[in-house]
Amino acid sequence: MSNTTKTVLIVEDERPLSHALELKLQHEGFDVTVASNGRECLELVEDKHFDIVLLDLIMPEVDGFQVLEQLKQKADAPAVFVLSNLSQREDEERVLALGAHKFFIKSDTSLTTIVEEVKQV
Repeated sequence: MSNTTKTVLIVEDERPLSHALELKLQHEGFDVTVASNGRECLELVEDKHFDIVLLDLIMPEVDGFQVLEQLKQKADAPAVFVLSNLSQREDEERVLALGAHKFFIKSDTSLTTIVEEVKQV
């Protein structure tokens, strides 16, 4: 087994979705950590390097937009995939402008598609 296991942080307040993503990514060999809100995400990112962050936009405490703004300032910022039910074009443009790698609309995107995209990074 290679020692280049990619680390993924899932930031999602919908537990069933975060758990399903966690299981799928672990099955693919990723080292997965889960946070349930933006504040927890920012604390984890301070303590550990993550290669990829799967980020919900609408969460308690600190939302995904605020998290993106904070991550953008990090020298070793992870690749961020935004998962949201917000399907407004302005939201997608805003997260991409804030440095997100890709924007997925949860209701339109299968877990398999998300995992395949993460594997490409």
